[in-house]
Amino acid sequence: MSSPQQVPARKQQDLQTTYSNFKTTLQQIASKIGDIEQEAEEHKLVLETLEPLSGDRKCFRLINGVLVERTVKDVVPALRTNQEGLKKVLDDLVKQYKNKQDELDKWKLIFK
Repeated sequence: MSSPQQVPARKQQDLQTTYSNFKTTLQQIASKIGDIEQEAEEHKLVLETLEPLSGDRKCFRLINGVLVERTVKDVVPALRTNQEGLKKVLDDLVKQYKNKQDELDKWKLIFK
C-alpha cells in the first residue's frame, strides 16, 4: 500500500502535468497565430506593391521553393485567395486558443 503522503504527491504531480499540458498547447497555438499573422502581413505588403502596377508587367513568385515567372495579373488573384485562406485559418486558430483558454480557466476553478 502507498503511504498517505504519496497519494497527494501523486495527485499534485498529475495536476502539474495537466497544467503544463494546457500551457504548452496554448503556447503552440499562439506561436502558430504569430506565424500566420506574419504571413498574412507579407501577403498584404506584396498586394499593396503589385496592385498599382500594369497587369502585363513581369513578376516572380516563389512556389514550393521554385522561382517562377508570371505576370502581375496572374499573381494578384492567387495572392488574394491565399490571403483570404490565411484569414480563415487565423480566425480558426484564435477561436481554438480562446476555447483552450476557457477550458483552462474552468479547470483552474475546479481545483482551487
